This record gives sequence, C-alpha cells and structure tokens, in this order.
Amino acid sequence: MTDRSKVIFGNEISKKAYKKALRSKKKFAKKYGDDSAKEYSAKIVPNAVLNAPLGVSDIRVNEGEGDIPFDTGKGIIVGNIRMGFGHYRISIAMASAAHALGYTPYWMDLNSYPETTCTKVISSQNDLYSLGSRISQKSRLFNKFVWEPMNYEGFRQLTYNSSDQKNAELMAPVFANVPKDIPLIGTHVWPAQAALHAGMKYVVNAIPDNWPMALHFAEGSVHTVQTHQAYMGYRILNGMQKKDILKPMPAESLVYTGHYIDHELVANVGSDCALRTARAQNGKPMRFLLTIGGAGAQRELFASVIKHLLPAVKSGKAVIYCNVGDYKAVWDKLSEEISGLAELSTLHFGDWADTATFAESAINGEVSGVHAFWHENIFEAVYCTNLLMRSADVLLTKPSELAFYPVPKLFLKRIGGHERWGAIHSAEYGDGTLECEDIPHTLQMLDLFMQDPGVISGMCENIVRNKAQGLYDGAYNVVKLAMELKNK
Repeated sequence: MTDRSKVIFGNEISKKAYKKALRSKKKFAKKYGDDSAKEYSAKIVPNAVLNAPLGVSDIRVNEGEGDIPFDTGKGIIVGNIRMGFGHYRISIAMASAAHALGYTPYWMDLNSYPETTCTKVISSQNDLYSLGSRISQKSRLFNKFVWEPMNYEGFRQLTYNSSDQKNAELMAPVFANVPKDIPLIGTHVWPAQAALHAGMKYVVNAIPDNWPMALHFAEGSVHTVQTHQAYMGYRILNGMQKKDILKPMPAESLVYTGHYIDHELVANVGSDCALRTARAQNGKPMRFLLTIGGAGAQRELFASVIKHLLPAVKSGKAVIYCNVGDYKAVWDKLSEEISGLAELSTLHFGDWADTATFAESAINGEVSGVHAFWHENIFEAVYCTNLLMRSADVLLTKPSELAFYPVPKLFLKRIGGHERWGAIHSAEYGDGTLECEDIPHTLQMLDLFMQDPGVISGMCENIVRNKAQGLYDGAYNVVKLAMELKNK
C-alpha cells in the first residue's frame, strides 16, 4: 500500500506531522477497531427513492450475497458520506447525469455500514462537524476564533490531508468485494481516499468547494473542480503550507468541469426560467424556497425570514416552500415561535408521493400560502429540495453546494469561511446575490426581489446564458471523465 501521508504531490510532510497522522489512525483503531482482515460482502439493492427516477441502486456491505450482479460494463459508483446534505446532493447530481448518459449508477455511502470501522470513524467526525456548525451559529466567539479559522485555514493545510489519508486506511475494508474495475466518483474525499487504498482502479474525486483546501486531496485520483478560481488554487497548492511555494499538482490530476447539477434541472433551465420571469412580470406571488441543511443550523435566521414574509403571503404576494429535511423538530419550533404560521401552512410530511405530485404540479400551476416539507428518509429529505427548485423563484441558502445550482439565489450567512467563495462565484456569474451576512441585509434583499421584477428576470437571463456556455454541465463531464479512465 502506498503511504499517501508522507508525500503529497511531491511535497514531503514533516516527521512531526507524519507522527501525528500515525497517532490519529492509532487512536481511531483503538476506539473503533481495525477490521482490515475482514472480508465484507457487497450486494446490490434498488434504492427505494432514487431507483425509479434515476436508476440508482445501493451497494450494501456486510449484508450477505445479493441476486443482482454488478454491471461491470456500464456501472459507475458514486461514493459518498452523509455530512450535512451537501455531499448527498452532489451525489444525486452525479447519479442523475450517469443515468441520463446511459450508465448504471450505484450509491455507496461509507457512513451507512454501522458494523464497520469505516462508518464508526466517519460518524464520529460527522457528529463533531454538525455540533460545530450549530455552535457557530449561536456563539460569535466560537465562530470567530474556532469555526471560521478551522474551515478556512485549518482544512487548507497539507498536514490535515496527511492525517486524513492515514485515517482513510481504516475505511478501505468496505470495498473488499466491490469490483475494482468499476469507476468510482467520490463526492467527499474520504470515499475517494478509501477507494484508492482498497485498490479501486478508476477514481474521480469531485471537489465541492470554491476555496482550495488540502482537505480535499486524494492523490492517485483525478480531481475535478467546479470553478476556474478553484482550479488555479489547487494547481499550485496555494497557501497549503503557509507561505511556502509548493510543488504543483500534475496537470493530469486536476480537471475543471463546471457545476455539478442534476440532468433534470439542466435540461429544463430554459422553460423554468421563462416561467419565473413571467410570474414576476405578471405580479404573481413570488415563490421562496427555504432549505435547512443536514447540520440543522440557522433555524433562528429562517424564523426571521418567515416572519418577514408572512404578511406578503397573507396578501397573496409571496409563497413559502420550507424544507426542514429530516428535522421535524425544527418545523415544530418554528410553528411554536411564529404566530399564524401553522394556520397558513400545508404540511407535506412523510408522504413522498404527495411531495413529488406537488412539486410537479407547481411547475406550471398556481400556488399559494406556506408549504412545509419533512421526510424521515434521508434521500427524500435531500431530493425534496431538488424537486422544488424547478417551480421556485428564489432559493434561500447558505453559499455551500446549492450556490452552484441554476436557480436565482439569495445567499444567507455562511457556516464556515470556505463557503463565502461560493457566493462570490455565483454573484459574479449573475445567478445569485451577494452573501447577506446579517438579518437586516437578508430582509432588505427579500424586499428587493419582491419590489423589482428586474432582479429575477436578470438572474434568469444570466442562468440561460450560463447554460449555453456549459457552466452547469459539470456532472455530465465528471461521469464522462470517470468512464474515460476505464476505457483508455
């Protein structure tokens, strides 16, 4: 096995940092075990939510043998973890593009195999990240002195990647009986790293952020990025060892692809934007989509937004879609805090057929009031936002993975310094606002959208133009790249 913690793209890691990486792996192995000698089974099971629309099947590990064989000709694995909703959403985009291109998408969530060391290690780190996200929204001091620096500079350093690579060796055993010649797209770096340690031959590492960080390196894979800014930063390993000038990434290890977007959204950009523009110009209620991410943070901010919009909802000037994901307690708290919200709301809770029907009918139909969505199933919780995007006029979101989607966006305050660059990129391409770093500026932007139809129509024009230039074709390009690695 190549020790990818000692040297990263020709840059030697200090002995001190390498010893720290060894201690990190040893600590996890002591706490969660080392199952390297185990021969985990792998079987294919149709995904209950995504199989019908996108042809997705799950790879289940340690559940015995299955009856469905791996498609080693057209199969492509989307390797992911649940850490918030972002990596799942990017995975859905990859699966959608693969399906549209005629391939067979497999879903492999390394955080879904509870008996394995792999999942135990990932779950522990996921819990810490979610906790940090929530605390950062409640404590300015924690956010300023801990969370922002960690997400902006801490994850940027090569030494962080050194430890991650060593920890990822503990994740490799879940690939024991996965065919090694099926291409894999990692939508988080750990599946990409683990796949390489396990001997998977064709690995693409789809980097999500617009702020280059060594955290995302999986040397041995082909790295893809969504922006030219990210490409240049990654190519020279900019700032990844303080002010040192480092050896650059090889050209063949890094590819700019464009934004990672679902086929269904890209294919309908023109018609969806035309409907948005018509609604704005004809004085129809403006549809605001609020989506609360998997970390469950920012509830207080959403409460302020809903309170501000409710008078416009009552007067027929606005509509609210609110997707609380799989956090029903968030909606319960919002309903308790906001007078009149419950009376105005139609609940789409736990009934996927109802949600899908509403989302489809709203594209060309009339909508009023407040519509709240909650789904216990993680796939439904995430994919709900994707379905609602087509009929929404404005998406309210922090500038994370959703910053790249082809829908007009109002950017809320970031969670982590790395996210600010998503808003900057979107604003420069004209399909989103500046980041609103406090509640008053957020409410000001809400009013601007409702008072000036030109804001929506201008963004829609830019989205159509961006599509014509291929900006939103990233998921297609990543899938093609993964298959080309195998077919060389």
